[in-house]
Amino acid sequence: MAEKKYIWHKITDHINEIDFSSNNMTEAEVGGKSLCLARFNEKVFAVARKCPHAGGWLSEGYIDALGNVVCPLHRYKFDLKNGRNTSGEGYYLKNWPVEIREDGVYVGIEESKLFGLF
Repeated sequence: MAEKKYIWHKITDHINEIDFSSNNMTEAEVGGKSLCLARFNEKVFAVARKCPHAGGWLSEGYIDALGNVVCPLHRYKFDLKNGRNTSGEGYYLKNWPVEIREDGVYVGIEESKLFGLF
């Protein structure tokens, strides 16, 4: 399997500039994608904006003590680090890498390839 290549998008100059709500989540448009940004233990994670089960807006949910984002609709849980469903339903939450660099916070979006040819 080929290694994923990312285009890194700067979302802000500093982590403190991200307007996280009281539940430590917010939404952002990055590289043409609508994402949910979450902060847990001073790290930032980027996951899909909507729950893969029923489309609940994850930014309206919460992060539990183990670092799982919890959907506000049916309380399905997903690990922020890898997107795995931790409450047993078998879904997967799309996630993207986040890097905090000296000059800002970046989210990596996979390079799009036409049928894997380019």
